[in-house]
Amino acid sequence: MNQPLSHHLLTMAYQNAWANHRLAKAWLQLSPAELAAPRVSFFPSLSATLNHILTCDWFYVDALERELRGDEPHPDCYVFFNEDEPFTHGADLKREQALVGRRLIAYCEQLRDADLGRLVTIARDTPQHDSRLRMLSHLFEHQIHHRGQVHAMLSGTSVTPPQLDEFFCAGEAELRAEDFAELGWTEALIWGV
Repeated sequence: MNQPLSHHLLTMAYQNAWANHRLAKAWLQLSPAELAAPRVSFFPSLSATLNHILTCDWFYVDALERELRGDEPHPDCYVFFNEDEPFTHGADLKREQALVGRRLIAYCEQLRDADLGRLVTIARDTPQHDSRLRMLSHLFEHQIHHRGQVHAMLSGTSVTPPQLDEFFCAGEAELRAEDFAELGWTEALIWGV
């Protein structure tokens, strides 16, 4: 079946929320001290990396939602980064990541291919303008990039990092069925079949 590009972006939003959910089930097994422990990566700990993913998701999803509503960019372009690590408790971090993940899914549900070229303004010192397609592509790549770092850092703990590549293949539905049930999703919801 030939699906529009906007549908692929929606599946990427679902994949993002699923991967965060699956990864959180792993890192939530760690103590707060283990989450904050120094590790080798771009950011110095699991907690710092997870908070970075979250704050950047807030930043980009806010820009996408504002463009959709026709609102001006946030006057304080760095409000989402006021704290490097706004959450120190794993349960709070997981909850907030799930909330922004649902916002991203809702945003992508309304997308249509004809509107993917519309410009989104990213509030920076020098405002950045990119199309919805480029902004979403960047956001998904950013998430994948840093989740990979979390995955690698988990390898240095007692918790086995989970598989994060079992989302798209039809033949792997049983491998994600438990997560989908936990999230309240079905294959038909995401794939439209």
